[in-house]
Amino acid sequence: MNEDRVTGTAEELAGKAESAFGDMTGATEAQAGGRAREIGGKAQNLYGQAKDAARDAAGAAADYAKDIYNTRGETLRNSSEALAQKVQENPLGSIITAGAIGFALALWMSRPSRRRQPRWRYYS
Repeated sequence: MNEDRVTGTAEELAGKAESAFGDMTGATEAQAGGRAREIGGKAQNLYGQAKDAARDAAGAAADYAKDIYNTRGETLRNSSEALAQKVQENPLGSIITAGAIGFALALWMSRPSRRRQPRWRYYS
């Protein structure tokens, strides 16, 4: 809970009290001032809640990033072990898959780049 929430709640309560006092005495200026103060307090309280939520979300994102960073080696090791197990289970399929990927990369890299034809040709 931050300072904005505390101040906003205090302003809201003061506005309610002022508005109630205006209702009891019939003073329209006190009623209007109290309602305005109450609305201002609610706005400040909501602003404080938004700040708290943003801080909590940033903290959660930072914690999640730290967890991912700390377990990166384990994740890489697990994925390489899983790949090695799949290759051992199906060596022929792995060779065919690797060959197809290599062939596709060779075709893609050996293809000449396409140049756009100019829109206007000038003939002399």
